[in-house]
Amino acid sequence: MEEMIGLLLAPLIIFLLLVAPIWLILHYRSKKQISQGLTDEEYQQLSELLHRADKMAERIDSLERILDAESPQWRRKDGHQ
Repeated sequence: MEEMIGLLLAPLIIFLLLVAPIWLILHYRSKKQISQGLTDEEYQQLSELLHRADKMAERIDSLERILDAESPQWRRKDGHQ
């Protein structure tokens, strides 16, 4: 029985002395970064991505209008005509 406790005690001590403190430090550091919000660089990147998404949506709308005019049945081309 004492051997079993000894086998469990060593990993527990290693966990409490090494792993747990590092885990807690990293956990609370990430919580702090999340609570601070976006940096200026991240906000700029997000704005650029939003601008690109808007341009892609406009292009898709244009392509759909062209396809509707040239081939009205293009949406039905899924193999079940």
